[in-house]
Amino acid sequence: MRNYEVIYIVHPDLDSDAFTQLNKQVEGWIKDGKGKIEKSDIWGKRKLAYQIKKQSEGQYVLLRTEMDPSLCATLEQQFRLQESVLRFIIVALEEEAEPAG
Repeated sequence: MRNYEVIYIVHPDLDSDAFTQLNKQVEGWIKDGKGKIEKSDIWGKRKLAYQIKKQSEGQYVLLRTEMDPSLCATLEQQFRLQESVLRFIIVALEEEAEPAG
């Protein structure tokens, strides 16, 4: 199991119920793959640096997870199938070094 940050940007016009449902669905994908969600942080609607799929804003979500590396490919496939997800990225976090001495 490794630590990852999953950041995804959701279409800005998605209503709050659908947005909540999507977040639960993403968390479900991780839990179904025997991963753990350590932190879920909804950043809210923010302006994009450039347009993505003709949108200039998006709703940002950050998840800090612990999961098996093989789950990354599954998550990527699931994100690509979601029309309401504009962009996503999965980043492996480095292990923190123990203090010397």
